[in-house]
Amino acid sequence: MTYVVTDACIRCKYMDCVEVCPVDCFYEGETMLVINPSECIDCGVCEPECPAEAILPDTENGLEQWLELNATFSSQWPNVTRKVDQTPADADEHKGEEGKYDKYFTPEAGAGD
Repeated sequence: MTYVVTDACIRCKYMDCVEVCPVDCFYEGETMLVINPSECIDCGVCEPECPAEAILPDTENGLEQWLELNATFSSQWPNVTRKVDQTPADADEHKGEEGKYDKYFTPEAGAGD
């Protein structure tokens, strides 16, 4: 098992999860974070820290596309190991919004640290 970041993170990117990750397995895209499933140790400490409720265990139904997206982009985007001020100013407005992947996702890398 591993944890994955879903589209609930898109345009939110709060980064509270990054602060608590003991193995630094988060990677930053322009509009969201992802978890490297090969590095995640399944500890679960990140899940309750996410204000957008975007982190879920990959054992939940329907997360195959998110597991693939996390695996793909964690190999392309820079690692982020600490919470930095990358949260969009309008993040709270996008929290809970439906269809964010189609509206806002980009494959562009974020800044990382």
